[in-house]
Amino acid sequence: MENQQTIVINGNRFNFTTGDTILEVALQNNIKIPTLCHLKGATPTGTCRVCVVEIAGQSELMTACDTRAAENMTVLTESTRVVESRRQTLHAMLSKGNHNCAVRAAHEESWTAYQLKVHQEDNSPELCPAWGDCRLQDLAYHYQVSGGGYTNVNALYPMEMANPFIIRDFSRCILCGRCVKACNEIQVNLAINFGYQGDAAKIIAKDDKPLKDSDCVFCGECMQVCPVGALVPKDARFDRPWEDEKVRSTCSYCGVGCQLDFHVKDNRIVKISGAEDAPPNYGSLCVKGRFGFNFVSSPDRLTTPLIKENGKFREATWDEALDLTAKRFSEIKEKHGADTIGVLTSARISNEDNYAAMKFTRAVLKTNNIDHCARL
Repeated sequence: MENQQTIVINGNRFNFTTGDTILEVALQNNIKIPTLCHLKGATPTGTCRVCVVEIAGQSELMTACDTRAAENMTVLTESTRVVESRRQTLHAMLSKGNHNCAVRAAHEESWTAYQLKVHQEDNSPELCPAWGDCRLQDLAYHYQVSGGGYTNVNALYPMEMANPFIIRDFSRCILCGRCVKACNEIQVNLAINFGYQGDAAKIIAKDDKPLKDSDCVFCGECMQVCPVGALVPKDARFDRPWEDEKVRSTCSYCGVGCQLDFHVKDNRIVKISGAEDAPPNYGSLCVKGRFGFNFVSSPDRLTTPLIKENGKFREATWDEALDLTAKRFSEIKEKHGADTIGVLTSARISNEDNYAAMKFTRAVLKTNNIDHCARL
């Protein structure tokens, strides 16, 4: 096949297409190369250097995410040099931030006690809110690496709690840049970027404002791609991900059909994440799709049909309510004509439901008076 070449990875030969990176070839052949800064669909930068590999004939280790595969290139992904380099990189990351990954909540009581403590003392260093759902923690365990005694919990910048949906904990940020890529290249909101230099470096919004005062639209893409506990949902800060049940669903806010995963605990939605493996959104969501779910369990929701009599509402059965609606439609149509009836549909229901409403309006009610709330 044209442009097909071969590369040797860990002693096995694989085909690749011109332009493929070493990481892409490895992933295509189920070879795991760890990454922290790499983001699918965005420009590779090799920032974190966790994905280094050893290439025959090269004196330096190369980052797999942004190094192009070449004909007859020979690569080792877990050599002694590679493993030692990754361990040093992870140690440096753990030492420069508040990454107490070795702390374990051994029992239910210890986690509950921790939650109570942090609710009372917001910056408690005892356990990261991303514990159990952190890529850095996974790699630290895998390569048996610990930090170097980091003690300055607040670092240079205090935790940003003022935002309505997202907590920003700069002490846990590893400056991998995934959030920047997600904001600027995936969502193209251009709301955040790298700011300052050296030890003072941080991810900033425009003029280093809090997100709530910036150009951020709170789509939450940055939070979803964050591999550590630097960006966490405000309403689910202390969620235990291993206790949640994931339920795939379709976003109810518009007709695009974005696929999302409900994180459900005790029959309540705890948080929502975009389904990264499914079209049309491939993980991306808007602020409503990601954060607008509290209405589901709202005690103010109507769960029983209401019929108004003598100026007051009374509860009714579904059959009674539907029979009354059909009766009134028929009476109005017979007395005043079909075009005196109008139907208004909703962006909050599926395309299929909107289509059914259109068919009902035109085929049953015999009128074209149907519109959609998005036009109002």
